[in-house]
Amino acid sequence: MTQKAMPNRAVIFDLDGCLVDSEPLSIGAIVAEMEALGIPGTTFEAIRDSFLGVSMRVICDHVAEKLGVDCPPDFTDRVERRLFESYRTGLRLIDGVEALLDRLEGAGIPFAIATGGSIRRMTYTLDCAGLSDRFRGRAFSADQVARGKPAPDIFLFTAAQLQVAPSACVVVEDSPLGVTGAVAAGARAVGFVGGSHLDGRQGPHAALLAEKGASPVLSDISGVFGAIG
Repeated sequence: MTQKAMPNRAVIFDLDGCLVDSEPLSIGAIVAEMEALGIPGTTFEAIRDSFLGVSMRVICDHVAEKLGVDCPPDFTDRVERRLFESYRTGLRLIDGVEALLDRLEGAGIPFAIATGGSIRRMTYTLDCAGLSDRFRGRAFSADQVARGKPAPDIFLFTAAQLQVAPSACVVVEDSPLGVTGAVAAGARAVGFVGGSHLDGRQGPHAALLAEKGASPVLSDISGVFGAIG
């Protein structure tokens, strides 16, 4: 029997802000829980600009630094409970995602998720968004690697699961830290600025992603197909 050839290219998506328009909900949940702890200077803009794309481990370290004591052990659980409640009415797909995934499937190009979120959050998000079947066995979390973004670990891990060289992967990211990690992994980073959390600041954010190594930077997710090469 002839051995099936391994794919020679693949697309790796960040989840929040690239496939689902969840970042406003996520940032809002973090801000609310940090405010409940009395942490000063906690605004939507501050959290978005400093922590977009990072794992909750990094945010917990920030909380501990601000409090001067260990981060409450249930902080992540409280953020996720608040977030999941908001998903019931507020979660939607990024416009054009389903059509893009159809095109990738039709062209035989494998795709996967590499998220800084927890496995639990990733699983719940995919269920709520109706994407579970699309990414079954191809959705990976920072929980599964030693270091979260901007380290390259999650992208190297995801490429290995797809059996595609990192250099043959296009990584779609909306965060500077995610772009940094993709570039460090040897992948090609494509920036995305079409999420609603970037309304009113697409231009400056696109410039920041480009500075970190993203090329091109897109505001329409359908452009990913043309960027694969």
